[in-house]
Amino acid sequence: MTAMTDPEPGDHAALQALNRQLLRALLALGECGAPQCDTACNIAAVAWSALRHTHARETERLNGVLHALTQSTHPQVNEETTMFEAKILDVRSLIPMERHRKIFETYDHLGTGDKFVLVNDHDPKPLCYQFEAEHTGKFSWKYLEQGPKAWRVEIGRTAAE
Repeated sequence: MTAMTDPEPGDHAALQALNRQLLRALLALGECGAPQCDTACNIAAVAWSALRHTHARETERLNGVLHALTQSTHPQVNEETTMFEAKILDVRSLIPMERHRKIFETYDHLGTGDKFVLVNDHDPKPLCYQFEAEHTGKFSWKYLEQGPKAWRVEIGRTAAE
């Protein structure tokens, strides 16, 4: 295994340039329609996952593109819920840059079978793609309410990681 070395001075600029091109390509792919938009979201989430611990600014750009790709009108859903069984995490008062960090931190502290209800002021669909990229097959995602003023999503850990 090769040891990690400090990046060369031009590496950060190269990463920024590459990420800008990726973002443009993802937005163009997203404009092609539903199946391609879903593909673009998956690619963006995998890139976000690869960079999130080392390149905060670039992951924020990817997060912004995920939000842009998932902007659509969803019908309002009101289902019976067992919210009293789950912890509630309301991120509406947090600045956008802090929300995903707090949500993943909350998920990381869940035991298998545990869940929490995320309350947000917009559709957290980009977050679902990010969960899929990092926790494939090990989380649950269930919309409890879909706007227009609040979105509630029950997120659970279904398997140990």
